[in-house]
Amino acid sequence: MAVASDVVSFWAELVPPVQWAVDLATAIALFVILGRRWAILPGLVAEAIPGVAAFPMWVLVVVYIGVYDDVKGRRT
Repeated sequence: MAVASDVVSFWAELVPPVQWAVDLATAIALFVILGRRWAILPGLVAEAIPGVAAFPMWVLVVVYIGVYDDVKGRRT
């Protein structure tokens, strides 16, 4: 999901309304798939900044959530 969204966002960077719609849909989908994680919100904010869509921000958010949950699980 995150990879597909980043690919579409990269090509839709020149059409901001399309990019915003893709990013909002991705944030909602990840919120549902990964559970209520607040780490998704900074990803949405970062994607709203012009030019940041060139980076795989959604993939980084998913990796962060995976690593953070793994580390949190080891401490408890």
